[in-house]
Amino acid sequence: MTRPYFLWDYNLDEADVKKILKEGDEFSRNWLVARILESAKYEDVWKYLGIKEILKIFPSLKLKTPIKNAWEKAFKAWGLKYDNFNSQTK
Repeated sequence: MTRPYFLWDYNLDEADVKKILKEGDEFSRNWLVARILESAKYEDVWKYLGIKEILKIFPSLKLKTPIKNAWEKAFKAWGLKYDNFNSQTK
């Protein structure tokens, strides 16, 4: 079992991560997305998540303030708005 480095304190492997992201309940998915955004290297975030997925659930994520601010700054720099993302893409 290969445990992703950003889940050092949980007994989850790569298959578990992919399953939770694909099929997990809302709480589990949100927790895992937040964990990836907070603890994974930037280049590894994109191995697990897409920008549309992040933007869709970003308002409901419980992130540490500095991390949340950094992602918000990135969204702004990329010309993306997470608060009305769904209406922009319809």
